[in-house]
Amino acid sequence: MIRILALATTLAATAASAEPQLRPGAETVRRYPAPEARQGVAVDARFVYAVANSTIAKYDKQTGAKVGEWKGDRARFPHINSCSLIAKELVCASSNFPAAPHWSAVEIYDPATMTHRRSVPLGPGTGSVTWVEWKDGAWYTAFANYDGKGGEAGRDHTATALIRYDAKWRRTGGWLFPASVLARMAPMSSSGGGFGPDGRLYVTGHDNAELYVLELPKDGAVLDHVATLPIEAEGQAIDWDEGQPWMLYGISRKGGEILAMKVPPAPVR
Repeated sequence: MIRILALATTLAATAASAEPQLRPGAETVRRYPAPEARQGVAVDARFVYAVANSTIAKYDKQTGAKVGEWKGDRARFPHINSCSLIAKELVCASSNFPAAPHWSAVEIYDPATMTHRRSVPLGPGTGSVTWVEWKDGAWYTAFANYDGKGGEAGRDHTATALIRYDAKWRRTGGWLFPASVLARMAPMSSSGGGFGPDGRLYVTGHDNAELYVLELPKDGAVLDHVATLPIEAEGQAIDWDEGQPWMLYGISRKGGEILAMKVPPAPVR
């Protein structure tokens, strides 16, 4: 009996250590009132952008004043989930969530004039695209899948995937999310993500006030879960401020706010 209890204790400890523990959280250093902050936020040197399905609102970073807006046809742009400033363009993930079958597109805007420039249709078959990033000459896109509402037959939240494309949007690789992160996101999926100053991937879910630190694996096709950081933003799409290291922007849907958060660097393994 003693040996059995000792073995059970060892197995429990091993299982607990398989999931990274919570690390010190991010500090919210500024809030911007933004009623459009429903899906996510983007940030550049002078402005922050609140994303709300078929609307993108532009706010002055210093004063918080609203200075511009784009509104699209809801039939064509039913669910813009996130945006990010890439090569002086506002690059946004768009889908037909919660409708099915899923289709996805990348919509690209001029942030100076807040006008639509072009679309990159990604089509059906993988899920609903929720965020787009550019790193080392490649596009990285997250395709969300869901249990219940917003789900598609034959897939649930465990089918959420990170897909890599080359500069011409040809698929070059793909990874699933680790079980430890999927369990915290269930029954929803990843709503936000971006590569941090340390080159790691920082990801949010749909509802939880948590930031998941991930790495591309050296082998295999499942992302590595490094750490979990508490944040004030209740999931949704995020964006790193490239001009201020470790400053991450997110939103509070409950408060109708954009949040500027100082993130502590995750430990090196």
